Amino acid sequence: MNFGRRTILALGLLGTTLAGGVLGATVFAPGVSGAQSTSTTTPAATAAPSGTFKPNENATHEAGESAAREAQENAGEFPTVP
Repeated sequence: MNFGRRTILALGLLGTTLAGGVLGATVFAPGVSGAQSTSTTTPAATAAPSGTFKPNENATHEAGESAAREAQENAGEFPTVP
């Protein structure tokens, strides 16, 4: 191989190495990853409900409801059972 071809090959390898490093840092950076980040907000399912509870008395909704849930709704409580 002559000097010109070796230089072009070396520059190509250097360029791909740098591009791979930038891509790897972007993909695997802790700030970008959802698995390593923490959330300060409380999910809606575990958050304490606030306000006045208004039960859904729709016939379609009531048909699929358990007796325990209906009892909680009738008592004016936020349902905690399915």
